[in-house]
Amino acid sequence: MDERPPQAPLRLDVVSLFPQAFRMLYTLGVIGRAFKAGLAELHTHNPRDFAPGPHHKVDDSPYGGGAGMVLKPEPVFAAVESIPVAHRRRVLLMCPQGRPFCQVDAQRLAANHDQLVMICGHYEGMDERIRCLADEELCVGDVVLTGGEIPAMAVINGVLRLRPGTLGQAESLQQESFCQGLLEYPHYTRPRVFQGMEVPAVLCSGDHGAVSRWRQVQREQRTRQRRPELLRPPSI
Repeated sequence: MDERPPQAPLRLDVVSLFPQAFRMLYTLGVIGRAFKAGLAELHTHNPRDFAPGPHHKVDDSPYGGGAGMVLKPEPVFAAVESIPVAHRRRVLLMCPQGRPFCQVDAQRLAANHDQLVMICGHYEGMDERIRCLADEELCVGDVVLTGGEIPAMAVINGVLRLRPGTLGQAESLQQESFCQGLLEYPHYTRPRVFQGMEVPAVLCSGDHGAVSRWRQVQREQRTRQRRPELLRPPSI
């Protein structure tokens, strides 16, 4: 029996011009069930609600000229400053200039923080002064998206699945991709033969030691073939 004290719900605060995009999280299998079970709380904050004037304008043309519109700092600052500060808070800015979000980040955020505030940019860009609100900037790869909503949902998914109670079998986290610096081994289920493709005999042998050794070899081979950079020692 797990005798650890129950963990406080993870508070997730998202600053976004499109808060309705995050409703889908409540329908995503184990993630949706985690919200329903009270393992996490999701709060959205629309900068437009904090913008003055009858039109609640949140963008303006850039100083120096150029294409597109820039997200104004005042409504974003006001939205972030309205959020209650919980214990062990971390503010994340979803930005293509940020560091790529990876599994070690998900593990760090899941283990060390009780509140994540995610700021989602939009339009051509955001006023540079908004960056000072964040503790760190994250992206989901070398790609520019129309806004930070999809990256924020990726962070929520990646972090929440690691919180105790989200997955039915916590041991399933121990040999998945990026655990111990390796990709995950191949999986098979019935039928044993499908369109001429057969399940490796070792998996049907009943020899648990042989299965374990095969899986480890597959993890190493797959990582070497697909993500060799994961096997390189970190640069000093």
